Amino acid sequence: MVLYMAFFTYKEIVLAAKDGGYMGKPISDIRDEFNKADFNRKKELCVLYADDERKGVKQLVAKYRREEESMAAELKRLDAMKVFERKYSGYKLIAGIDEAGRGPLAGPVAAGAVILPKDCEILYLNDSKKLSAAKREQLYNEIKEKAVAYGVGIISPERIDEINILQATYEAMRAAIKDMDCEPDMILADAVTIPRIPYKQVGIIKGDAISVSIAAASIIAKVTRDRIMADIDKIYPEYGFASHKGYGSKAHIEAIKKYGPSPVHRMTFIKKIIENQEE
Repeated sequence: MVLYMAFFTYKEIVLAAKDGGYMGKPISDIRDEFNKADFNRKKELCVLYADDERKGVKQLVAKYRREEESMAAELKRLDAMKVFERKYSGYKLIAGIDEAGRGPLAGPVAAGAVILPKDCEILYLNDSKKLSAAKREQLYNEIKEKAVAYGVGIISPERIDEINILQATYEAMRAAIKDMDCEPDMILADAVTIPRIPYKQVGIIKGDAISVSIAAASIIAKVTRDRIMADIDKIYPEYGFASHKGYGSKAHIEAIKKYGPSPVHRMTFIKKIIENQEE
């Protein structure tokens, strides 16, 4: 087969395979070939078995051709998400910045900062809100493994009450930048301009959906905060923090009314709930 690959077209490979008896190979063996093959080899196998008339083989070929089309679409989507990274490619270390937890009634606000290598490819990287919890966890580990640097900033509910959520978010973002092992020379941020940082920065509306760097930061921030809320749930299980992560769900609001605020609630966020309860 190596010689065929070197000197013949795909069609000739298929014909040679037929003459050699490949089309009589058990379907279970062909399935194993597909299962063990990498992406490029699967493309070759689809060509190799394209003329096999057996239903099971046709289904295998169709399945992996759909996978090929899906992968091509995913690579195209990811390439489109690098438009800002390409635009500012003159900067060596571009950090994406995003936050998680501005809206909840309880728990901290967290920010992530991520510098990805220029040639980095992380399949299915996207705005953390568009991903399942399982996919976020998977990507979180891959981002940490592949990133040039990443950092996290966490600001407590007490600090949020003290300086307000916007200023606390900025503080978390500055802390995330400082937490990285190296210093960026440019920042791509999700819809904000961070005060008091010495780097060039660009705020991008819905940046977590259109920039790979910001999307990676959003996943780091979201997974970090979700894990914190799951740990808090073990201390205050009556509020259900593990399920709603501190957001104002009906069950959460009812728990506040029943048990009162916990030490991790943002008092400035639940003031009206408490006041209405007291009336």
